[in-house]
Amino acid sequence: MQPLPEIPLIANPITPEAKQAVGFKWSDAGGRHKIGGCPDWIQKKEIPTCEACAKEMRFYGQLDSVGDALCIADCGRIYVFVCFDCHQSKSIIQSN
Repeated sequence: MQPLPEIPLIANPITPEAKQAVGFKWSDAGGRHKIGGCPDWIQKKEIPTCEACAKEMRFYGQLDSVGDALCIADCGRIYVFVCFDCHQSKSIIQSN
């Protein structure tokens, strides 16, 4: 299955509260957001199957931890997968 075209996403906080939430004191995490391409797994490969049709789902994108105030499981990421046939989605969290 061909991956979707990779589109890097850049966080652009607008409000003062959002600007304060971005960034880590002790990590360079926070800039690994994207749509498409292949997952940048932190741990082992973990591709889910669709509950409706049992086919392997396609990687849609990943969201990185944003900052110390919005950290996902020790500077982890959320990976989003979609079944384009059944319009189902699943997400997976992995951490360092």
